[in-house]
Amino acid sequence: MMTKDDVTILILKAKKATGLTWEAIAEGIEMSPVFTHSACVGMNAFPPEKAEALVALLSLPAEAAEVLAESPTKVFAQTVPTDPCIYRFYEIVGVYGPTLKALIHEKFGDGIMSAIDFDMSVTRVENPKGDRVKVEMSGKYLQYSAW
Repeated sequence: MMTKDDVTILILKAKKATGLTWEAIAEGIEMSPVFTHSACVGMNAFPPEKAEALVALLSLPAEAAEVLAESPTKVFAQTVPTDPCIYRFYEIVGVYGPTLKALIHEKFGDGIMSAIDFDMSVTRVENPKGDRVKVEMSGKYLQYSAW
Protein backbone atom coordinates (compact mmCIF):
# COMPACT_ATOMS: atom_id res chain seq x y z
CA MET A 1 0.00 0.00 0.00
CA MET A 2 1.42 3.39 -1.04
CA THR A 3 1.51 6.40 1.27
CA LYS A 4 1.44 10.09 0.36
CA ASP A 5 5.20 10.21 1.07
CA ASP A 6 5.76 7.30 -1.37
CA VAL A 7 3.79 9.09 -4.08
CA THR A 8 5.62 12.37 -3.45
CA ILE A 9 8.94 10.61 -4.02
CA LEU A 10 7.63 9.09 -7.27
CA ILE A 11 6.39 12.50 -8.44
CA LEU A 12 9.71 14.19 -7.69
CA LYS A 13 11.62 11.45 -9.51
CA ALA A 14 9.29 11.70 -12.53
CA LYS A 15 9.55 15.50 -12.54
CA LYS A 16 13.33 15.28 -12.57
CA ALA A 17 13.37 12.58 -15.26
CA THR A 18 10.99 14.49 -17.53
CA GLY A 19 12.49 17.93 -16.90
CA LEU A 20 9.00 19.37 -16.44
CA THR A 21 8.49 22.49 -14.32
CA TRP A 22 5.69 22.79 -11.77
CA GLU A 23 4.07 25.29 -14.15
CA ALA A 24 4.15 22.72 -16.97
CA ILE A 25 2.81 19.94 -14.76
CA ALA A 26 -0.01 22.19 -13.55
CA GLU A 27 -0.82 23.25 -17.10
CA GLY A 28 -0.84 19.60 -18.16
CA ILE A 29 -3.58 18.78 -15.65
CA GLU A 30 -5.32 22.19 -15.88
CA MET A 31 -4.74 23.29 -12.28
CA SER A 32 -2.80 26.09 -10.60
CA PRO A 33 0.89 25.50 -9.93
CA VAL A 34 0.46 26.39 -6.25
CA PHE A 35 -2.27 23.82 -5.61
CA THR A 36 -0.59 21.25 -7.85
CA HIS A 37 2.66 21.39 -5.90
CA SER A 38 0.88 21.41 -2.55
CA ALA A 39 -1.14 18.31 -3.46
CA CYS A 40 1.92 16.59 -4.95
CA VAL A 41 3.76 16.91 -1.64
CA GLY A 42 0.78 15.63 0.33
CA MET A 43 -0.65 18.83 1.79
CA ASN A 44 -3.89 18.79 -0.25
CA ALA A 45 -5.99 16.22 -2.06
CA PHE A 46 -6.50 16.23 -5.82
CA PRO A 47 -9.98 15.75 -7.24
CA PRO A 48 -9.99 12.16 -8.55
CA GLU A 49 -9.96 13.18 -12.22
CA LYS A 50 -6.96 15.49 -11.67
CA ALA A 51 -5.12 12.75 -9.76
CA GLU A 52 -5.66 10.42 -12.71
CA ALA A 53 -4.47 13.11 -15.13
CA LEU A 54 -1.29 13.61 -13.08
CA VAL A 55 -0.65 9.86 -12.96
CA ALA A 56 -1.01 9.70 -16.74
CA LEU A 57 1.15 12.79 -17.33
CA LEU A 58 4.01 11.51 -15.17
CA SER A 59 3.56 7.78 -15.96
CA LEU A 60 3.04 6.92 -12.30
CA PRO A 61 1.57 3.63 -11.02
CA ALA A 62 -2.25 3.58 -11.14
CA GLU A 63 -2.41 3.18 -7.34
CA ALA A 64 -0.91 6.66 -6.97
CA ALA A 65 -4.15 8.29 -8.20
CA GLU A 66 -6.12 6.92 -5.27
CA VAL A 67 -3.48 8.13 -2.80
CA LEU A 68 -3.37 11.59 -4.40
CA ALA A 69 -7.14 11.90 -4.00
CA GLU A 70 -7.12 10.96 -0.28
CA SER A 71 -7.66 13.69 2.30
CA PRO A 72 -4.30 14.55 3.84
CA THR A 73 -3.25 14.79 7.44
CA LYS A 74 -1.51 18.14 7.38
CA VAL A 75 1.54 17.82 9.59
CA PHE A 76 4.46 20.17 9.31
CA ALA A 77 7.43 21.04 11.53
CA GLN A 78 6.63 23.38 14.38
CA THR A 79 10.22 24.55 14.73
CA VAL A 80 11.68 27.61 13.01
CA PRO A 81 12.61 26.50 9.47
CA THR A 82 16.24 26.80 8.43
CA ASP A 83 15.78 26.91 4.65
CA PRO A 84 16.34 30.63 3.83
CA CYS A 85 13.38 30.94 1.44
CA ILE A 86 10.92 29.25 3.81
CA TYR A 87 12.38 31.07 6.82
CA ARG A 88 11.64 34.45 5.19
CA PHE A 89 7.94 33.58 4.98
CA TYR A 90 8.06 32.49 8.61
CA GLU A 91 9.73 35.82 9.41
CA ILE A 92 7.07 37.74 7.46
CA VAL A 93 4.29 36.11 9.47
CA GLY A 94 6.22 36.66 12.71
CA VAL A 95 6.75 40.36 11.97
CA TYR A 96 3.55 41.19 10.07
CA GLY A 97 1.12 38.55 11.39
CA PRO A 98 -0.34 40.81 14.08
CA THR A 99 -0.61 43.64 11.51
CA LEU A 100 -2.43 41.41 9.03
CA LYS A 101 -4.79 40.24 11.77
CA ALA A 102 -5.50 43.83 12.91
CA LEU A 103 -6.18 45.02 9.35
CA ILE A 104 -8.44 42.04 8.58
CA HIS A 105 -10.41 42.74 11.76
CA GLU A 106 -10.73 46.44 10.93
CA LYS A 107 -11.94 45.77 7.40
CA PHE A 108 -14.08 42.66 7.97
CA GLY A 109 -14.73 42.18 11.67
CA ASP A 110 -13.72 39.43 14.08
CA GLY A 111 -12.74 36.52 11.85
CA ILE A 112 -10.06 34.93 9.71
CA MET A 113 -8.97 34.39 6.13
CA SER A 114 -9.69 30.86 4.97
CA ALA A 115 -6.83 28.64 3.90
CA ILE A 116 -9.37 26.19 2.46
CA ASP A 117 -11.33 28.50 0.13
CA PHE A 118 -8.05 30.08 -0.94
CA ASP A 119 -5.87 30.80 -3.94
CA MET A 120 -2.32 31.99 -4.29
CA SER A 121 -0.02 32.90 -7.14
CA VAL A 122 3.70 33.53 -7.41
CA THR A 123 4.95 35.75 -10.22
CA ARG A 124 8.18 37.42 -11.24
CA VAL A 125 8.11 41.21 -11.59
CA GLU A 126 10.95 42.88 -13.44
CA ASN A 127 12.50 45.79 -11.58
CA PRO A 128 15.59 47.90 -12.39
CA LYS A 129 16.85 47.35 -8.80
CA GLY A 130 16.53 43.57 -9.21
CA ASP A 131 13.60 41.35 -10.06
CA ARG A 132 10.94 40.97 -7.38
CA VAL A 133 8.92 38.04 -6.13
CA LYS A 134 5.21 38.81 -6.04
CA VAL A 135 3.07 36.55 -3.88
CA GLU A 136 -0.67 37.14 -3.98
CA MET A 137 -3.06 35.37 -1.62
CA SER A 138 -6.83 35.48 -1.61
CA GLY A 139 -8.92 33.65 0.96
CA LYS A 140 -12.59 33.75 1.81
CA TYR A 141 -13.39 35.76 4.94
CA LEU A 142 -14.79 33.59 7.72
CA GLN A 143 -16.45 35.41 10.60
CA TYR A 144 -16.26 33.88 14.05
CA SER A 145 -19.70 32.97 15.28
CA ALA A 146 -20.86 33.46 18.82
CA TRP A 147 -22.87 30.59 20.19
